Amino acid sequence: MLQELRTLETLLAGSGQQSATVLRKGRVLREDRREAAKRAFATRRVDLNLATRLRTDLLPRAGDLVLARVAQLGQHQKLESPHGRRAQLYEGDEIIVSYGERYAPDQFEAVVPDDLSACDLVAGGGVAGKVLSRHAKIRPATRIEPIGLLADDAGKVLNLAQFGLPRLTGRTELPPVVAVVGTSMNAGKTTAAAGLIHGLSRAGLVVAATKVTGTGSGGDLWTMLDAGARSVLDFTDHGHASTAGLAQDRIESVALSLIAHSAETKPDVIVVEVADGLLQRETGALLRSPRLREVLHGVLFAAGDAMGAVAGHQWLVEAGHRVLGVSGLLSASPLATREAEAALGRPVLTLAELRDAITAPKICFAGGEVSCVA
Repeated sequence: MLQELRTLETLLAGSGQQSATVLRKGRVLREDRREAAKRAFATRRVDLNLATRLRTDLLPRAGDLVLARVAQLGQHQKLESPHGRRAQLYEGDEIIVSYGERYAPDQFEAVVPDDLSACDLVAGGGVAGKVLSRHAKIRPATRIEPIGLLADDAGKVLNLAQFGLPRLTGRTELPPVVAVVGTSMNAGKTTAAAGLIHGLSRAGLVVAATKVTGTGSGGDLWTMLDAGARSVLDFTDHGHASTAGLAQDRIESVALSLIAHSAETKPDVIVVEVADGLLQRETGALLRSPRLREVLHGVLFAAGDAMGAVAGHQWLVEAGHRVLGVSGLLSASPLATREAEAALGRPVLTLAELRDAITAPKICFAGGEVSCVA
């Protein structure tokens, strides 16, 4: 009888120790469960072998990784993998994504939730957030239920920032750096950037490309890589699922560091894409940064219509930028093109001209303003 009591005491003590460990470090995450979860693009730099526990006692922060269950399919029915494959989602699937904000006028406005209750998949690249508003043509977001924050053996929550590139802060000798900016989301920035990269590559020049702001997704990166860029980086390489909501000095630091990392590949030209439009808070602040302006040779501007082209051109000039060209969706319309040309007093070139091996280098190595480019 005495032995049985001692055995029971030992079991209870072990149970108490186990409970204390769970409270302090989180419960164990089985390797097979982790491996079976669909992993998102935004998490691609993370060493998931470190994810051995789940924490449910902490509040989420931007960049924290979370294991979540798909509760109800909505706008995003596929999850972009680290390798570009878009995996079909099913209700009940477990996914590994990162918390982050989103600013997308054509899709969602979202913030990091206050707790681990049900929230939304606000980007196919793997961003979890709480939707505040959405475009009228967009379906409600896919709903997800957080199971727990991914943590290591010590109970420390894994965050994208732990796995980002080292921050380069020193001055680096740079080739011409051309920023591609636009009036808004879907103004044609990536198409213009890819066209320019292709033209430069056809001319035999080595191009490095980087996207310094936006929401984590591989689509734009692979487009620039396919166009001929020798190296491609973006803000997720610096530990951010999204740059929405970041402080101005942080945005500036990330942009300058990504440009410096791009220069390490010894390119002839660096093409920098800046997401969203000039009136978006982070984009506007970045483009007004004297430190960024110092490293830019000039700006290629994408606009959706003639009025946007004129207003955006004026905004950039007043901000101190050399406008190397105006590009974007407006070039798909002969009428819009003629309107812009009349107002700007310079031609709007076609995408074919932007891809041209003679025209593209002239844009990037121009000493002053040149013909507008589309």
